[in-house]
Amino acid sequence: MNAIDHAIRIFENHNGFLHTQQAIRFGIAPRTLYQMRDSGTIMRESRGLYRLASVDLSSNLDLVQVAMKIPKGVICLISALSFQNLTTQIPHQVYIALPNYSEKPRLEYPPIRIIWLSQKAYSAGIEDHNLDGIIVKIYRIEKTVADCFKFRNKIGLDVALEALREYRKSEAFSIETLLNYARIDRVERVIKPYLEAIL
Repeated sequence: MNAIDHAIRIFENHNGFLHTQQAIRFGIAPRTLYQMRDSGTIMRESRGLYRLASVDLSSNLDLVQVAMKIPKGVICLISALSFQNLTTQIPHQVYIALPNYSEKPRLEYPPIRIIWLSQKAYSAGIEDHNLDGIIVKIYRIEKTVADCFKFRNKIGLDVALEALREYRKSEAFSIETLLNYARIDRVERVIKPYLEAIL
């Protein structure tokens, strides 16, 4: 088996994605990586992240890329709403939450929008989703709706109201769970009148 075939096998064993440092650690020489890139066998997704060209691109590619580059990031707001089919909005950037005082991540692509949260608000309601073999952290529906009201001045009250109406239609609808996350986000008094109006 030549070096490129061996490298392809390593990429395949890691869902088609590798960081440069990972590739080197797994025994792929930098020269082999560059040969693969130049021949189109792998694609440069962002700085230091490569994808096997033969891997099917999923609709969640941006979320997967962000999860690989920013492990602490949690998909939130419009990006989480879109994932959960609770909005007609099309996110033009990936919204991620990070705990206050984290180092600001640098990412060439995809474009990201960072929401800074207290440790308690950041760590509440995180769910792990397996997307293309990569674990992506995304806030659960109720936390996402509460966050939309918390950041209504950033994303628009209309987005928050649409999310609340769509959540009301879902089988998972739970007033108690929603208000629990609203309390964590300190928006219980904000969300209650809208919640009462749609009940």
